[in-house]
Amino acid sequence: MNDALTVELLWLPHGEGLPLPRAETVHSAGMDLRAALPAEAPMTLAPGARALIPCGFAIALPQGHEGQVRPRSGLAVKYGVTVLNAPGTIDADYRGEVKVLLINHGSEPFAITRGDRIAQLVVAPVARARFEQRERLDDTERGAGGFGSTGRA
Repeated sequence: MNDALTVELLWLPHGEGLPLPRAETVHSAGMDLRAALPAEAPMTLAPGARALIPCGFAIALPQGHEGQVRPRSGLAVKYGVTVLNAPGTIDADYRGEVKVLLINHGSEPFAITRGDRIAQLVVAPVARARFEQRERLDDTERGAGGFGSTGRA
């Protein structure tokens, strides 16, 4: 893609040799993030446990963009493993290592080894909001109806 956004990436020593984040298909929104664990030290995530998994690189996102760290649906449906703070946000001014906070909601231990695809990264524009205080808001059909107020189906 010639119109792709450029994100600068710096490999950290423990991440070298892993593939660059990339989309698996032409229409994939997310790019896979991989575990940068030592090859000789895989990790097992017990049921109910959470862990911060290193990805082995730092990035410089363009100003006005964010990185959204999202779960991989296959890990969630097959094993109950997901991103705990989904979506996790990487701000454009952050220069530390990209890491993924995983949790095992499944009933079995989940093994994570070097290079495993553990999450996905979506780079998206950020709209800056400015809040203005008002005495009242305009009426809508929904009004103040909250969680579940529009029905189940």
